[in-house]
Amino acid sequence: MDVASVRSRIAAAAVRAGRPAGDVRIVAVTKGHPLERAREAVAAGLLDLGENRVQEALAKQDAWPDAPARWHLIGHLQRNKVKAAVGRFALIHSLDSERLADALEAAAAAAGLVQEVLVQVNVAREPQKTGAAPGEAPALVRHAAGLPHLRLLGLMAMAPYDAPADLQREVFGGLRKLRDALATSSLELAVLSMGMSGDFEIAVEEGATMVRLGTVLFGERAS
Repeated sequence: MDVASVRSRIAAAAVRAGRPAGDVRIVAVTKGHPLERAREAVAAGLLDLGENRVQEALAKQDAWPDAPARWHLIGHLQRNKVKAAVGRFALIHSLDSERLADALEAAAAAAGLVQEVLVQVNVAREPQKTGAAPGEAPALVRHAAGLPHLRLLGLMAMAPYDAPADLQREVFGGLRKLRDALATSSLELAVLSMGMSGDFEIAVEEGATMVRLGTVLFGERAS
């Protein structure tokens, strides 16, 4: 796992954008990898671990209850998994509807906690992808921001798989512009979770504060 090389690439992209490299946090995506990869990531200083599936993530958390890590849910969250997810993840990246926001609010209220979330936006309008449509995102942001047991930190998006660089830039720049249009003095929306192993450098150039990296750190996963 060549963390130094990845950090160097992030730093170079940040410099090209006139940003400090320290503004970008790596979420090491351990989905489909054994728990040992998560331990290696933490040992290498990557303290944010990303999982797509609630059950897989909870199994790893239960097997490593004292992990000095922040677990992120980066995959689609079904409403029937909300109660299991709330409070077990430092950040849920995939809030994509008002119904899901209400379910998260109810579960967080019942648990007596505040759950941090990102609104996922389907900037490229891919029919097979989840995420709020760009035109619906402002209403969802306002709705989520008004729920007392949710703390909305920002937005998340994915570029189409194998998209050319100009489309990647359009998607990531589009999310940044949407954030800039929605942010207020009381709702900073400081987090932009965008960029994966194939496109994270362009994401950083376009304003990413969080990149979700799996293959570039761990190689191809087994499942």
